[in-house]
Amino acid sequence: MVIKTVIMLLLFFIPLITIIVIPVKSVALLFGLYITSGFGMAGIGMGVMHDAIHGSYSKSRRINKLVGYTLNLIGANDKVWRLQHNVLHHSYTNVDEHDDDINAPFFLRFSPHAPKNKLHRYQHFYAWFFYGLSTVSWVTSKDFIRYTRYYKKGLVKDQASYRKGIVKIVLWKLIYFSYVLVLPILFSPISAWIIVLAFLAMHFITGLTISLVFQSAHVTSNASFPLPDKEGNLESERLAHQLETTCNFAQMNPFLSWMVGGLTNQIEHHLFPNISHVHYRKIAPIVKKTAQEYGLPYHTNGSFISAVFSHFKMLRDLGRVEVQPVKS
Repeated sequence: MVIKTVIMLLLFFIPLITIIVIPVKSVALLFGLYITSGFGMAGIGMGVMHDAIHGSYSKSRRINKLVGYTLNLIGANDKVWRLQHNVLHHSYTNVDEHDDDINAPFFLRFSPHAPKNKLHRYQHFYAWFFYGLSTVSWVTSKDFIRYTRYYKKGLVKDQASYRKGIVKIVLWKLIYFSYVLVLPILFSPISAWIIVLAFLAMHFITGLTISLVFQSAHVTSNASFPLPDKEGNLESERLAHQLETTCNFAQMNPFLSWMVGGLTNQIEHHLFPNISHVHYRKIAPIVKKTAQEYGLPYHTNGSFISAVFSHFKMLRDLGRVEVQPVKS
């Protein structure tokens, strides 16, 4: 984990430092450096901060909290992520209006229980573009919108905590934009508008990469989308619910697993989020055998390409018909 943390931080920061310190005059090189930084950003998001905020990076809470700040270094916010991901996504995986990962804007439909409109018929073609823009929204407006919504839901302790949280979000984002955009514009001889385009290219790589990894694990044809009953209770027990709503992919690809923080084994992550991702591939055969022993599903979509294609088909189906959730 330490080696991966160092590599991903260097992959993110060295290209940016190069742009600031060395007068890069080539537009192609500028884009290459920003895009390289984008892969580092995605690596930090999936392979470093993800474990830390789940408390599985280290046995030390202090180290987990410190490493969790790497999310703030790439423009997002650790407190908002903790509420959105740890609390809502992991507690209510694929439950419409509760799991914020499938609560999409009006032009996207990720759940068979979400309202459908005419635009959704084409979402399997245009969704990829918006995936690429997702982290741009994240570092500009989404954290503020979500944090305010979580405050209104009662997930933030009180008004004083909310105001303090907003101030911290603003300060972290000012720090982030200073070294990813402001300093490059000030010190690079290349026009500011080209630097902004390169910055957007960096985010497009990050957003598309992260979205494909997470969406290909949950918004697929073999995942369930359960609804609570009138009393607000879900039918399945917590661990069974995670098995029903989560899919693995590319389990035999150690390089991809290393790059995406073990999230090729999403099932193991959802069952045991407090275990470091370096162990997922080792415990996967035990999880699969136990699931089969108790007649529970263990979904896998083969290669990463197969998983992405399954997600593509699900997007298409969600846009065309009132898809019924899979019964596990």
